[in-house]
Amino acid sequence: MTKLTRLLKWILKAAIFFALFAFALNNQHDATVHLLFGHQWRGPMMLIVLAAFALGVVVGVLGMLPGWWKRRAPPTEPALPAGASVRGEDSLLPTPPHGL
Repeated sequence: MTKLTRLLKWILKAAIFFALFAFALNNQHDATVHLLFGHQWRGPMMLIVLAAFALGVVVGVLGMLPGWWKRRAPPTEPALPAGASVRGEDSLLPTPPHGL
């Protein structure tokens, strides 16, 4: 069963690759991207689509970085107020029951 799924995955990957390759071959004519202040960039359509895709990936990863860093940071212990001891009468932490 696993060999069949592996084969189907490779067939799907090959189909996607050839579809994208055919798309690239069909879009080799020049296109113009109009930028700010009258600047423009002329290049093959497939290169412009590839650049737009790469820019989208970069923006997506940069947008997800703060969340990744927040989850990866080790948990910090809560700070005790000034003058509080770790254990004792004025402690913020609960004392264990007597005898433990």
